[in-house]
Amino acid sequence: MKPVLTALALVVLGVTIGCNGGTGDATGVDRQLAQEIARIRAVDNHAHPVRPTAEGETPDLEFDALPVDNLEAQSDPIRQRGKSPIVADAHTQLFGASDKATAMRARGADYATWMLDRMGIETMLSNRVAMGTGLPSSRFLWVPFADALMYPLDNKAMILNSDQQAFFPLEEQLLKRYYAESGVVAKPATLGEYLDKVVRATLARHKKGGALAEKFEMAYLRTLDVGNPSRADAEKVYATGAGDYKALQDYIFRFIAGECGRLRLAVHIHVAHGGGGYFHVAWANPLLLEPLLNDPSLRKTTFVMIHGGWPYTREITPLLTKPNAYVDFSEQTAFNAPHDVAEVLRAWLAYVPEKVMFATDAYPASPELGWEESGLIAANTGREALGRALTGMMRDQEITRERAVELANMVLRDNARKLYGLQ
Repeated sequence: MKPVLTALALVVLGVTIGCNGGTGDATGVDRQLAQEIARIRAVDNHAHPVRPTAEGETPDLEFDALPVDNLEAQSDPIRQRGKSPIVADAHTQLFGASDKATAMRARGADYATWMLDRMGIETMLSNRVAMGTGLPSSRFLWVPFADALMYPLDNKAMILNSDQQAFFPLEEQLLKRYYAESGVVAKPATLGEYLDKVVRATLARHKKGGALAEKFEMAYLRTLDVGNPSRADAEKVYATGAGDYKALQDYIFRFIAGECGRLRLAVHIHVAHGGGGYFHVAWANPLLLEPLLNDPSLRKTTFVMIHGGWPYTREITPLLTKPNAYVDFSEQTAFNAPHDVAEVLRAWLAYVPEKVMFATDAYPASPELGWEESGLIAANTGREALGRALTGMMRDQEITRERAVELANMVLRDNARKLYGLQ
């Protein structure tokens, strides 16, 4: 369960975070700290690993409930473009002169775990519709999707653009799957029956299947502003299909969040800019979550703000004082350079460091930028950014070297292990 980090991976990580030439001058990261960071086997709080498949097998399409790799064209960030030098370099680091298909054939069912070793990751929280062969539970921990449960009615009026035209049918398809898995043939007659027979049953099934959290991609479909409607208002909308559909969605979200607290499942929420040229960035402002974090009835529910709210990273900082609020910095390490991510991390680490978690958001964005390349880029960028932030804090005499190493361990693994009760 804890294979030794390969010499190649250690060298790659060490060079990336500033050990070039043994001076640490290339990035400004303290050399000794960089070496310590390179040795830490991380817990990845959020990623979308793809199951390895043999030639002729159906490709794995369960890596996301709302895949963004086939939407209308957008202007991709430079680091995400298939021809970007950083993408080519990541491919070379992982596969050398070989190609991905050859490596997959050679490694077989062990391919995905081999990838984790190359990234310096011990365990990866896998945001997927379902797990499967090639993603062993000893290394890949499940985080399924709960969004589909929020939309039990006709969603046509919510479709505003081509992105949502692609997304809502996928949510409806997933809800049908949840119906079938719950033994429900059609939409229950009352909201109470729906909550009990579909929502509660689905969450319990996920928990039994090993899930650590439930993921919401809500900001792709609507605002994160969740109201607090009455049960009567929600029941009326459910029964008639008329009225304020958002009120029904909000009620169902709060019900799911409460159930997650009871089941000890964290609630992961996409809080950041997202893929697709029609994404509403303002819908993902983390301050919209404050009423949920302040609700006494939800204090037993742990909320994890996935992607760290970018570009609203400063808004995240004060929210970390809420006892049930956590954050990771995935996606930022895919889009942004290490020095930019370091500035974000330093603000958080100087405030509430035990709430900050490493993550990659490894994702199959394109033929050139698979989950493997994106995972390695994010892992390397994250370690360098962490080293830069901690080195700056050391140089300003805010922390000692010993505390810097302690904080590095907390961010890369210990905070997540404590939150999810991992061994």
